[in-house]
Amino acid sequence: MSTQAERAGAFAALHRPGVPLLLPNAWDAASAALIARAGAAAIATTSAGVAWSLGLADGGSLGAERCATVVERVVAVVDDLPVSADVEDGYGVEPQAVAATVTAVVRAGAVGVNIEDRPGRDGATLYTPDEQAERIAAVRTAADGLGVPVWINARTDTYLAAVGPEEGRLTETLERAAAYAAAGADSLFVPGIADLDTIAELVAGPLPLNVMVWAGAPSVPELAEVGVCRISLGSAVAQAAYAQVVRVTKELLVVGTYDITAAGLDYTDLNALLSGASGSLGLSD
Repeated sequence: MSTQAERAGAFAALHRPGVPLLLPNAWDAASAALIARAGAAAIATTSAGVAWSLGLADGGSLGAERCATVVERVVAVVDDLPVSADVEDGYGVEPQAVAATVTAVVRAGAVGVNIEDRPGRDGATLYTPDEQAERIAAVRTAADGLGVPVWINARTDTYLAAVGPEEGRLTETLERAAAYAAAGADSLFVPGIADLDTIAELVAGPLPLNVMVWAGAPSVPELAEVGVCRISLGSAVAQAAYAQVVRVTKELLVVGTYDITAAGLDYTDLNALLSGASGSLGLSD
């Protein structure tokens, strides 16, 4: 078994500009085990998916304790794969609160974290660059104190929240990237962008770039060509899974048939996966 520090090193090595790390995000132990079995090199959680699975809305309601509990369960079923935890805004305003959250998820086994700059202090859309840099620095200090070189994926919502005039958004994002890099961040996560020219300019900035994709976004080869180092699906996998619940339910209630369920995974194989035994799960293709 590798040590947590070794898994952290392996996770860092997977971030290569132009050869992006591909992350279909998990929301519970079963989804993580399936993603691992399907061949993913690492596991990342989605805060939205985790919150929904627990009957909560996304947007900060999950909290550090629930987040760490899910991370612990995910780590337990994916063998030695690195696990990165989405901790949203750190579940606290002050740097020490964010540090406490990161301490909890690292102790649960995470070797990477997403930390975002939204919502900001006192009703602001985002934290100021200086405020968020202080919070990121606290994350770095906490992780270093645990002896784990945690990969900090610093998320900024400048584009997702449409902050400020559009013509100044790229400059602000790059300024934030510089501040976050100086505070100890390892990569920049900018959800909400799909324009390849803008992405290329962000790639040329001070941090390796993570983008979030969706149906219709640029393809993996296109994003690789401009130098993206990490591509994640966010809550899209969980949304697709829940959409299947609706389809199956409507077929039963409206049509009176159950044909969609024929595409489901085999019960025995799925059960075997979670009991530690081997099963094909139809994923070998």
